[in-house]
Amino acid sequence: MADPSSYRPKPGEIPDSPGVYRFRDEHRRVIYVGKAKSLRQRLANYFQDLAGLHPRTRSMVTTAASVEWTVVSTEVEALQLEYSWIKEYDPRFNVKYRDDKSYPYLAVTMNEDYPRVQVMRGHKKKGVRYFGPYAHAWAIRDTVDLLLRVFPVRTCSAGVFKNAARTGRPCLLGYIGKCSAPCVDRVSAEEHRELADEFCDFMTGRTATYIRRLEKQMGEAAEEMEYERAARLRDDIEALKKAMEKNAVVLADATDADLIAVAEDELEAAVQIFHVRGGRVRGQRGWVTDKVEEITTGALVEHALQQLYGEETGDAVPKEVLVPALPDPVEPVQEWLAGRRGSGVSLRVPQRGDKKALMETVQRNAQQALVLHKTKRASDLTTRSRALEEISDALDLDSAPLRIECYDISHLQGDDVVASMVVFEDGLARKSEYRRFQIKGFAGQDDVRSMHEVITRRFRRYLAEKEKTGEWSDGEDAENAENGQLTSTSVGTLTEDDGRPKKFAYPPQLVVVDGGAPQVTAAQRALDDLGIDDIAVCGLAKRLEEVWLPGDDDPVVLPRTSEGLYLLQRVRDEAHRFAISYQRTKRSKRFRSSPLDDVPGLGDTRKQALLKHFGSLKKLRSATIDQICEVPGIGRKTAETIAVALAQAAPAAPAVNMATGEIMEEEPGTMGSSGEPATMGAPDERRGQET
Repeated sequence: MADPSSYRPKPGEIPDSPGVYRFRDEHRRVIYVGKAKSLRQRLANYFQDLAGLHPRTRSMVTTAASVEWTVVSTEVEALQLEYSWIKEYDPRFNVKYRDDKSYPYLAVTMNEDYPRVQVMRGHKKKGVRYFGPYAHAWAIRDTVDLLLRVFPVRTCSAGVFKNAARTGRPCLLGYIGKCSAPCVDRVSAEEHRELADEFCDFMTGRTATYIRRLEKQMGEAAEEMEYERAARLRDDIEALKKAMEKNAVVLADATDADLIAVAEDELEAAVQIFHVRGGRVRGQRGWVTDKVEEITTGALVEHALQQLYGEETGDAVPKEVLVPALPDPVEPVQEWLAGRRGSGVSLRVPQRGDKKALMETVQRNAQQALVLHKTKRASDLTTRSRALEEISDALDLDSAPLRIECYDISHLQGDDVVASMVVFEDGLARKSEYRRFQIKGFAGQDDVRSMHEVITRRFRRYLAEKEKTGEWSDGEDAENAENGQLTSTSVGTLTEDDGRPKKFAYPPQLVVVDGGAPQVTAAQRALDDLGIDDIAVCGLAKRLEEVWLPGDDDPVVLPRTSEGLYLLQRVRDEAHRFAISYQRTKRSKRFRSSPLDDVPGLGDTRKQALLKHFGSLKKLRSATIDQICEVPGIGRKTAETIAVALAQAAPAAPAVNMATGEIMEEEPGTMGSSGEPATMGAPDERRGQET
């Protein structure tokens, strides 16, 4: 690991002008390329105290052994040079987008004497017109099959073409009218090229011209009583319209635009692009990248633009590019795009209307692509095995942690404090074994103390179950077991119906807590108090993704590309999600509670009848027993019970409008805690066993 001060340039050496810089390692390999409006200011950021750098940046500067730069005249030149060097050197610390698939294009080989229509993948070739990309090759073939009726362009390979020319007999498509058969001189090379040009014009969106021309020719043929020719033209028009229907209109003003959306988390980002031509979606593609450097959404967009248009010119760069966030600064990128196109390009964030609605669709596709990528990555056995091995090596464990339990604390300003426990076995979530806890030992906000309580309760149960080979049920038996007092009635419920021990009987090899050194210390202290010394503990701090171990002053920093870090992050995020969902459910139940809930035998129907009759809980509280008896279905005994329950419940403090100071009257029909208006909370995503 190199010391950045060993290769830091001397004061005054770095120019205060635009340029591009390269960090090299000890083997002279370029590991990072960047651009800057001011090289002096940008490079100074890399040579500050290492503790103040982001872990990804810190890893880069300690891997590097030297830095060099090239001065340019403008920021646009810096953008162009940065793209060229990234393509040339493929630096390991730069954002590198990778296609999640090899997208097929519809290509027209205009660089040949007899242009050919075909499906192409891979790098683009000079002199070839490309349309797409498409999601599937069969979508291209379906479109081409419809268009060949009107534009009978060659589709055969060079070998088939030469063989037909040698024998003087065209292929099947030539006989059925879906090829103009230039191989046997039915049309000249010039006429065939004109057909190819018309095919390309139609694919670029100029569809109305050809349909109007064919409709005119069909009318003329009908007037001349050439009904067979008119019928063929009619079928050609239908084929063109059917081909157009395959791409629905999404922008009514026939816009040519590309829409770029980004979905990201701390480690990865997915980019989705929709290509809209003539108001219709003509193609779609997507990329996924590891975020190996600290980067904003605007910077991700800038890298995506470089990847997308770095080798494109002319109409391949549309007049309008819609993005979720603008690069900073945006002017050089906009000027660079205009240079690639040869005319002005609008780069902006859509704010309203059809374009914003379409951008939301692209954003959903990006989010789904990221989720799908993570799912595929998590389901790969080799990847999971490597992740567990990396965790074992980083934490110095005796073996790979086949069972990992993660704990997280959730609350809202100290209220409704809860905790979650999620379980991953062999790198996969075991949702049937998730557990959730209410913090009972104290009131208020104290994440460290809460973590100690949860770990203590979980592993106290583990010790009891280890002795009895089972688990208890909820209620009094649970409290007895938690205190180490198992009753004879509870022993029979400690096993499943098939005799297998229940979930708390299985110890994890690794306990992960959401937090840093204080939470890790609390978890380790809880295990030590219980005499458990064969379970490893670590914590994952969300801000910098650092792994903390008990008793260590410094964290373990896993590489950003580490599968082990990726797995720990998934475990931690799942525990956080599960805790949040439980906390929201408890909060919503508390807000929806009412003194009427404590009245025995009073169901929802009669509660609603009471509220409908009196209008509010406040008026119900002030009603007499005789007035309550007037409600259908409410007898005198029930009315007396209701009156007692409402009298015992403390009335809520009046609601106050903080802007005017006005005391707000309770809205009719609402029912909340002690008469407070009810507030709906988010539903729980999944019901887990409460502990």
